[in-house]
Amino acid sequence: ISYGITYIGSSAFRYCYSLTKVDMPDSVTSVGSYLFYGCSSLAEVSLGSGITEIKSATSYSYEGMFQNCTSLTSITLPESVTSIGDKAFYKCTDLTSITLPEGVTSIGSSAFYECSGLTSITIPESVTSIGSYAFYYCTSLTSITIPEGVTSIGYEAFRNCTSLADVCYLGSAEQWKAIEIGSFNESLTNATLHYYDANGFCIAHEGDDNY
Repeated sequence: ISYGITYIGSSAFRYCYSLTKVDMPDSVTSVGSYLFYGCSSLAEVSLGSGITEIKSATSYSYEGMFQNCTSLTSITLPESVTSIGDKAFYKCTDLTSITLPEGVTSIGSSAFYECSGLTSITIPESVTSIGSYAFYYCTSLTSITIPEGVTSIGYEAFRNCTSLADVCYLGSAEQWKAIEIGSFNESLTNATLHYYDANGFCIAHEGDDNY
């Protein structure tokens, strides 16, 4: 995409089945909804520093920005991004790695729904909420790091995350208990919880001396 372009409209690349790579310049500051929806061959994406959000599905459309981009294996988002919208990476089944910027404050509903290749993720310290169904059916997810600033985890956010074994919480046991966790999150609550005590040591919830 040529430098100087500032806006790309909704559905601009929708169902471009043969599109494999996108290089977006820093000049792009705004994009429409479901921009790359159904680009099933898209494997490489470079977003410019002008992008501040991974566009959410809208009230009139249920399609996220990268929804059904089934060949996308990894993506590094620019530091300018502050929100991951609803269904942003919905059913990106081959996504195994994603780096979330430190400025992200929210992860939308169904943002990583059925990203079955995702094995681990670190939630940035700036995040305060994780939406409903955010990691629903991420069956390969084995570990997740959650910052102490998170105050709510939505309904079924981690439902059917059948491989989730370890949750590293960057706060105290008391802070963890204060988080509002929606129902049907047993994959999260049944995992081994590691948290930081008053001395800054990460210890297992059940007193495992190895942590």
